[in-house]
Amino acid sequence: MPSRLPQAALGTLIILQLVMLASLFSGVAPHPPRLIPLFAMAPFLAASMAIAMMALVLGPLSGKTARALTGLAVVAALISYGPQKWIDPAIGEIWPAVLLGQIASLILLAAVAKPNLGESGRAGS
Repeated sequence: MPSRLPQAALGTLIILQLVMLASLFSGVAPHPPRLIPLFAMAPFLAASMAIAMMALVLGPLSGKTARALTGLAVVAALISYGPQKWIDPAIGEIWPAVLLGQIASLILLAAVAKPNLGESGRAGS
């Protein structure tokens, strides 16, 4: 039976980003800034969740397109949960989300980077 860990990791990123978006809209602290130098945060979070959902629906490792979407979902998530967050002034309040976002991202990066293994455990099956 194939591992469902990549699906769980994508689901984790979607939930974390959904809660960030909800806290942004409601103004409940800690919440992400409305704007960062490159873009407004709400549309970015929406796009990040949409990419992760596309990868989840396709199957995170089911083909080249799905693997690319999974990798893109990780890149988008690391903007919110990357190592730079450990020096954020709000880290005392946001560390659980940062830690979980990084764990989910590492799971996905490892899954995308390894060869495509079939149920037999051999590459290319």
